[in-house]
Amino acid sequence: MAAAVVPTTFKNFINGEWLDSHSGCTFENRNPADTSELLGIFPRSDAGDVHAAVESARAAYNTWRLVPAPKRAEILFRAAEILVRRKEDLARTMTTEMGKVLAETRGDVQEAIDMTYYMAGEGRRLFGQTTPSELPSKMAMSVRQPLGACALITPWNFPMAIPAWKMMPALVAGNTVVLKPAEDTPISATLLFEILTEAGIPPGVINLVHGMGPEAGAPLVAGDGVAAVSFTGSTETGRAVSLACARDFKPCHLEMGGKNAMIVMADANLDLALDGAVWGAFGTTGQRCTATSRILVQKHIYDDFRDRLAERAKALRVGNGLEASTEVGPLINEAQLQKVMEYVQIGRNEGAKIASGGSRLQKAAFANGWFHEPTIFADCAPGMRIAREEIFGPVVALIPFGALDEALEIANGVVYGLSASIYTRDVNQALRAARDLQTGIVYVNAPTIGAETHLPFGGTKQTGNGHREAGSAALDFYTEWKTIYMDYSDRLQRAQIDT
Repeated sequence: MAAAVVPTTFKNFINGEWLDSHSGCTFENRNPADTSELLGIFPRSDAGDVHAAVESARAAYNTWRLVPAPKRAEILFRAAEILVRRKEDLARTMTTEMGKVLAETRGDVQEAIDMTYYMAGEGRRLFGQTTPSELPSKMAMSVRQPLGACALITPWNFPMAIPAWKMMPALVAGNTVVLKPAEDTPISATLLFEILTEAGIPPGVINLVHGMGPEAGAPLVAGDGVAAVSFTGSTETGRAVSLACARDFKPCHLEMGGKNAMIVMADANLDLALDGAVWGAFGTTGQRCTATSRILVQKHIYDDFRDRLAERAKALRVGNGLEASTEVGPLINEAQLQKVMEYVQIGRNEGAKIASGGSRLQKAAFANGWFHEPTIFADCAPGMRIAREEIFGPVVALIPFGALDEALEIANGVVYGLSASIYTRDVNQALRAARDLQTGIVYVNAPTIGAETHLPFGGTKQTGNGHREAGSAALDFYTEWKTIYMDYSDRLQRAQIDT
């Protein structure tokens, strides 16, 4: 009889050491494409573990903030170089952990690489302002200052990119961090911490606490020693994070839900629009906050577009993301699969017509995984729940419209405002849409996914609270301004009086 395979046991990372949880409690991490495969055992942390991590970050902040920013950046640059060397291994591990196909997990790692290189460059560009004083023999300037120990809570759909989006600007600005990654994707975060440690990050500057939201995430947000919180996840949880931070006037950055619309005008390149619709709706199995979950199609071309999109969706190959032929992987867990199935039933009850898909995949090849068919609902009304509420799965709603004004009204008629796109050859229509769509991101002749790391990322309305990730805009959250006046006149000067 073959010996049983002993699963790998992982730990928290606090003050430069790998540690078990105080309680000794653990949780399992399994492959969503084959739940019989146990990937690892992780510490189920509680408030005690969180407190230790926060205290570690607070202590390390006193010295890390004094390290010159270009020197902090050199560590990030070395980390980026390691990420480049290990990209393929990291991608394969991520596919096993969260399910999306290898091409996408390679892209996930590449986002982490891009963000790390970018923020390494910002180590020499943490610019402030110098300005003339209104008084003689006086200097006036502003400088960026770090905040302190920052709490970062990240989701499972981009398990290396989003931690990098949050950590790298925080670190280069002189903050220390405590990260609680999603319990569905703890391995990817662990690997990122190993890489930063290898790159030379000092003990205590980065701290990793695994666990569940109520047990580890909530005490992290509420922690007395936490200077700021950055959260990516659902709008419901984001609201709770915001309320917890408000009690202490703690800076809070929220990236939450989306119900993103693609507008297809009659003059569009239809083949291009179909390519964008398939990628935007079913990439990452629809598990993106920027996923194309509504497609608004002008009535002149609606029937043709619907039929061709349904044909494309039916041809998509669903399976294990490690297989080269796979185009759509599994959903992340049983709860997410059940949510998708519930919304498909809601769509049926609302009277929408299923043009493609509509069922869980249960044949032998899918028996141990959380797979669902790519699903298209046709002839949807804008007020239907499947056209208003975030599903976070491979389900898209097709909505016919007449003129551009109607499309813009439908696109803007939801509580979210993350991303939107328009396909058209008419520059006037494109510019009107770019101006009038109430979203933080607009694409022209491209789907609603595909953000790049050197530009601000974030949304309006119930998608966010005004802050942005990525690009130099990320530094606006992780720093605060200090204004400095230096008077070398050797006499009292009174601003606004002695002018």
